[in-house]
Amino acid sequence: MSEMSIKVTENDISAISLLNKEQKAAFNLIIEAVFVKSKGCFFVDGPGGTGKTFLYRALLAEVRSKGYIALATASCGVAAAILPGDRTAHSRFKIPLDMNPNKMCKVSKQSSLAKLLQRAKLIIWDEAPMTHKAGIEGVDKLFRDLIDSSEIFGSKVIVFGGDFRQVLPIVIRGSKSDFVQSNLITSYIWPELQKIQLKENMRAKSDPNFIEYLLRLGNGTEPVIYDENVEIPAKMLIRYTTEEESLTALINIVYLDFSIFAGSNYSGINRAILTTKNDFVDVINDTLIQNFLGDSFDYISRDTCLDPSQQTILEDFINSLMPNGLPPHRLTLKQNTPIMLLRNIDPPEGLRNGTRLVCRSLKSNVIDAIISSGEFSGKQVFLHRICFSVEDDPNCPISFERIQFPVRLCFAMTINKAQGQTLDFVGIYLREPVFSHGQLYVAISRAKNSNSVKILIRPPIHDITLDSLTANIVYQEVLHLANA
Repeated sequence: MSEMSIKVTENDISAISLLNKEQKAAFNLIIEAVFVKSKGCFFVDGPGGTGKTFLYRALLAEVRSKGYIALATASCGVAAAILPGDRTAHSRFKIPLDMNPNKMCKVSKQSSLAKLLQRAKLIIWDEAPMTHKAGIEGVDKLFRDLIDSSEIFGSKVIVFGGDFRQVLPIVIRGSKSDFVQSNLITSYIWPELQKIQLKENMRAKSDPNFIEYLLRLGNGTEPVIYDENVEIPAKMLIRYTTEEESLTALINIVYLDFSIFAGSNYSGINRAILTTKNDFVDVINDTLIQNFLGDSFDYISRDTCLDPSQQTILEDFINSLMPNGLPPHRLTLKQNTPIMLLRNIDPPEGLRNGTRLVCRSLKSNVIDAIISSGEFSGKQVFLHRICFSVEDDPNCPISFERIQFPVRLCFAMTINKAQGQTLDFVGIYLREPVFSHGQLYVAISRAKNSNSVKILIRPPIHDITLDSLTANIVYQEVLHLANA
């Protein structure tokens, strides 16, 4: 059982003595639930910089150092790379991707996973507001079934965490009401959780004005001007001239020197350009791979229509398809380019959906790469092609299989994909305005301070002087319910 062998570092043990007053009170409350009461469900609420992750690491270290099992999970792969032994919630609890109230998590009572969940003394679930409430309710039913208990989560001690100012669960073509109703705060579980608020912001000491601005964006209290837009501070802006010229300026500021990817200091590449849609991500990645030094290596996928009679007719069309979460038909890489993993390959060894890596050597049948983020940073791995299956996808007109390396370039990524991580430098490309709750807040708050973020806004065609104004979508109903 790999969870029994997770190493507890001296840094994590020492974190307990470094907790601030708020964190220490939360730590004591949760540890009492673990070792004295043996039950309790909590929600740790706080914006970025209040030390939620620091608290989680201290809790995990305290429980694991005593020889017990503590499980760390997160709603997205990027966030799941932060904590030792972390896994995505969908992977950990076998939550179906199309989860609804009528479906169950796919865990047999006789399985080794069931035994692991039964033995767990503490479970931490980070970025919980990103998960549809049906998934969280499904995990509640799973624990009740595994432990033969009528109590919520089978009386397990579980700590949810997150920030309701951030993006909500994805509801395809959903209305505002659908987004609100999909959230944990509208679940029967929410009233059962003991709420813990972290307010002391560690980052505020170095740049208090930036933190105050972020909170106004997240809370929807930043003043709106001219057609319900907010104004971005001038020091964060890339001024708009032409599309090509302005985007080049943004790229050059974020990726001033490509040599950072060739070194061994992987923390140096902890930077990215964030944007709203995958189409815009592809534009930036394609631009940067062309400018990147070195010879390119093209990996061509094998795409097969699941209806053999249509293969010849539709082959070129299938090659052009790019469903969400799939690598492209033509994957162009160069030595030292940054890539992101698109599937859980070996989560206990750091290869999980959202893991960022750097290509070191490109061969016909293997990619030699180095993990560049999270607890496994610096680890060498070898990636091979896998089969991706697309069936019954409402956004894809054809069912097909694609055999390809499970990666894509990650000079740029969507704002939603970046949630859960802090970057050393952030470029934000708003070719179109944000379109859902919390996206602008998430994008800007990936930066540690106002000196490490630059924003390019495409203004209305009729007036390019409006390049400092953009939409900020905040569902006040969500924040009200979260704080009620």
